[in-house]
Amino acid sequence: MVSPQDSPYLVKTPLTQIVYKLPVTEYPNHKFIGCSDIIDYEIHNKLGEGTFGEVHKGIHKKTNKVVALKRILMHNEKEGIPITAIREIKILKMLSHTNVINLIDMAIGVDESNSNTDANNEAQPSIYMIFPYMDHDLAGLLENPKVKFTEAQIKWYMKQLLEGTFYLHQHKILHRDLKDNKGVLKIGDFGLSRPLQEKSLTGCVVTRWYRAPELLLKERRYDTAIDMWAIGCVFGEMLKGSPILRGRSDQDQLDLIFKLCGTPTEEDWPDLLDKLLVCNPQNRATAFAALDHDYFFTEPLPADPKE
Repeated sequence: MVSPQDSPYLVKTPLTQIVYKLPVTEYPNHKFIGCSDIIDYEIHNKLGEGTFGEVHKGIHKKTNKVVALKRILMHNEKEGIPITAIREIKILKMLSHTNVINLIDMAIGVDESNSNTDANNEAQPSIYMIFPYMDHDLAGLLENPKVKFTEAQIKWYMKQLLEGTFYLHQHKILHRDLKDNKGVLKIGDFGLSRPLQEKSLTGCVVTRWYRAPELLLKERRYDTAIDMWAIGCVFGEMLKGSPILRGRSDQDQLDLIFKLCGTPTEEDWPDLLDKLLVCNPQNRATAFAALDHDYFFTEPLPADPKE
C-alpha cells in the first residue's frame, strides 16, 4: 500500500493542485496514427457490440500489440458514417487522460469476416476504430458473483472514475461507459456523448437503473449532474455487490429513488454516497467536490493498482 507521502493521489489539497501535481506520464498525449489498412490487423473473436458497431479482439501485425477493433456498422451506406460514430471519433481525438479510453488508429478495408455486400454482391469496405484492448468491463466485474471488491479497491476505482469524469466535465463532455485494464479504469464509449452545450432530451441514453431523477422526470435540459448520479449508483453497486435501484419502469424507478434518498444514514452508506444520490441536481456533488471528500483520505486508503 502506498503512503500519503509517496502518492500525489492521497494528499488532501484543492483538486486543481492534485491535478497539476500528477506526474506527466499520468496524462499521456497519445499518438493517433491516422488511417491504416485493415490488413495491418489480425481480427479475432467478437467481444461484443458497442453503440453503433461490433467490437472484436485483434492484433496489430507489425507491433504484435493486442487491440480492440470497433467496426462501424453502416446500415445504409448512401447516408455515410452514422453521426454517433463521427461524434465519438471527434470527441476521442480531442481528449487525453489516463482514465479516458484513447483512440489510437482508424482502419479501412474489406475483411473476410465482413459479409456486407452491395447489389452486385461486391463486399463493401468497413471502417474500424482501434482502441487499446481492455481486460474487463466494469459492469461485467460487478455482475460476477466471484468478484468482491475490498473497501480499498472501491476507493481506488472511485477515485479514477471521478478523476476521469472531472477531466471530461472540464471539457464539457458527459460520459457513458467504463472499462478496466489491470486495475486502471478508463471511461469509454462516447457514441452517445455530446458537448454539454448541445445536450438536450433526445431520448434517454442512460440505463434506467443509473438514470438521474431529472431524466426520469423528462427534464429537457440537463448537465454534468446526471453523471454524478450515475457514479453514485455505481458506487452503491460496488458497496452492495448488486445494483441498488432496479426499477421496472420509469415510474417504478422514481418510486425507488424517492424511497432511497429519504433513508440513507451514516451506518448504511458512507457520506460520499449521500452527496451523490441527491434528487436536486443543483445540490448534487460535482466531481471536483467528490474527489476532495474525506472518504478518500481515511483508512483504508485507495488500493495500489499493483496489488
